[in-house]
Amino acid sequence: MKTKNIFKRSLLASLVGLTCVGNLAMAQTATSNQLVLESMAMDKKADPCKDFFQYANGEWLKANPIPADRARYSAYDEVTERNLLALKQIAEAAAKGDGKSRAAQLVGAFYASGMNEAQIEKEGAKPLEPQLAKINAIKDSQQLLTVIAGLHKQGVMPLFNFAVDQDAKNTTRYIPQIMQGGLGLPDRDYYLKNDAKTKDIRIKYQAYVTQIFGLLGDAPDQARRNAAVVMALETRLAKASLTKVELRDPQASYHLTDLSALQKSDKKTDWAAYFNALGLAQPGQFNLAHPKFIAEAGRMVQSVSLDQWKTYLRMQLANASARDLSADFVNAKFDFYGKTLAGTKELQPRWKRVLSAIDNMVGEAMGELYVAAFFGPEAKAGVLEMVGNIKLAMRDSISKLEWMSDTTKQQAYKKLDTLIVKIGYPDTWRDYSGLQIDTGSYAANIARASEFEFKRNLTKLGKPIDRNEWGMTPQTVNAYYNPTMNEMVFPAGILQPPLYHVNADPAANYGNTGATIGHELTHAFDDEGRQYDAEGNLKSWWTKPDEKRFLLRVKAIEKQFDEFNPIDKLHINGKLTAGENIADLGGMKIALQALHKSLEHKPQAKEIDGLTVDQRFFVANAQSFRSLVRDEMLRMSLATDPHSPDKYRVIAPLANMPEFSDAFQCKGERSPLRPAATRVNIW
Repeated sequence: MKTKNIFKRSLLASLVGLTCVGNLAMAQTATSNQLVLESMAMDKKADPCKDFFQYANGEWLKANPIPADRARYSAYDEVTERNLLALKQIAEAAAKGDGKSRAAQLVGAFYASGMNEAQIEKEGAKPLEPQLAKINAIKDSQQLLTVIAGLHKQGVMPLFNFAVDQDAKNTTRYIPQIMQGGLGLPDRDYYLKNDAKTKDIRIKYQAYVTQIFGLLGDAPDQARRNAAVVMALETRLAKASLTKVELRDPQASYHLTDLSALQKSDKKTDWAAYFNALGLAQPGQFNLAHPKFIAEAGRMVQSVSLDQWKTYLRMQLANASARDLSADFVNAKFDFYGKTLAGTKELQPRWKRVLSAIDNMVGEAMGELYVAAFFGPEAKAGVLEMVGNIKLAMRDSISKLEWMSDTTKQQAYKKLDTLIVKIGYPDTWRDYSGLQIDTGSYAANIARASEFEFKRNLTKLGKPIDRNEWGMTPQTVNAYYNPTMNEMVFPAGILQPPLYHVNADPAANYGNTGATIGHELTHAFDDEGRQYDAEGNLKSWWTKPDEKRFLLRVKAIEKQFDEFNPIDKLHINGKLTAGENIADLGGMKIALQALHKSLEHKPQAKEIDGLTVDQRFFVANAQSFRSLVRDEMLRMSLATDPHSPDKYRVIAPLANMPEFSDAFQCKGERSPLRPAATRVNIW
């Protein structure tokens, strides 16, 4: 995921939906210095110079096959599984009425409703009936837009996406945002590519859509015809959509306009009816992120028959709601999105799916309970110290850049100095006092929570920017950099073994969490982040010659990753993954510099577990990326994920780092280091 927030890792599935912890790590972790770097997870028979991913992770890879209910399994998944067990205890206690706080009542009622399978099965598709009736009653294009607005308010996004966010070129205000969307498949290319595997996915998607219409009560022949209608409409939307690579250019998704200008460019579509139905009679200026797509959407509103629109909207509603309905809907969705697209063998147990929904709907209420029970101040203090050292290392690195002028360096320092760091959890918890959650209908709770969140965001318009807001819940095992806020955020969930431990040696912590901090910091200066200034505005602060030199380095790293062929004939897309690849390389280099600086005048053991300080740094970094992934998921990730597959996030940066070859004495043909002429060093 890479729109406004640029994440270190996007796990594709829910960040709280995981599996069992690896037996090897749990059984054999013995000493404090192994809590982050696990020597027993290594394959020391492998040559670190030839296959460092295997050397650092080989025994773990052997001992941790992908669980049946996962499409991938990684170090982050291990941590998330422990979080899930903790969250399950919290939710079960809250459901029994053990907690008296508003957060406990909210989480308890939500969990109880989600675990009431008998009630959910009894309801079947009944929770969809009010919206289905509104869809069925559409009489004209104006009413069509009104119904689409009503669905948007409930978190269902047919035709296009709507959100409220910062104005990218004036980050002191919130504005409405209208963006491309409306597809059922993961990306536009799934509708347009004609290789055998993509064609097969389209056939299976159409079968899934047919199945959904059958569950809504359509006769088999009618369900098949309706599925063909959906595929035709979505294909037309796909053709008008920007590619994943095009979406990485923030300038391509910024087009400030207002309702009057939109109506002049599209006189036939009653956009005022849409905004009125949202509750925005006077939307003011807004970002029409993708004008060509919205123009095509407007033409479709006029040219596509109302019966076809009703068919499309029924599917959009049912597909968005399927996970919250009875088993027939849940299993149908899992069979396509889980098994076909991602290769997952089994559906996750209900309690994990319910916790995922709570995390999505009222995640800060759960976070408030989680932090109180499981997060101490020691981790926060240790990470803050690392952040300070890494920022100093970044400043030093910028000062030594031969390709950047002093003029641009001064602006880079300004951005670095004003960058905000958030660790653990928000200073102020989100107010859910206006949200009704009870132990009755699970689907109704989700619908009310979705509409509550929509209204909460809508009320931001006209108000000062909330600098305390978080884009992730505290229990999330991930981190992010937000360019319009110029902030990096590290939730409590990520600050635990095997990713971080207060008692681990510095080399292990800097190789893992330190490199994560460096990664997020580098996002402020990657090919996207570098387009935002110190105040978070989409505004150039580079001299033209410096910008040209930077972009030449970006092209070089794109070329490096284009060469990798993880599966079949599919290569990594260097342009799609450029930002993450820049951040991986920059994060490692800066974290290593910060480690060395932090150890000055501090006595350290020459070796731990037979590894030097620098060797432990590199091993800990590689172990943070240890993972296995199913072939189906790998293919989907190569098409849609801005992150390279984990193995290549380990081995590719090392080919640009003489520090690695020096640490492991990789010389001659054994050295993975690229020739100096093709080596990349950006930050």
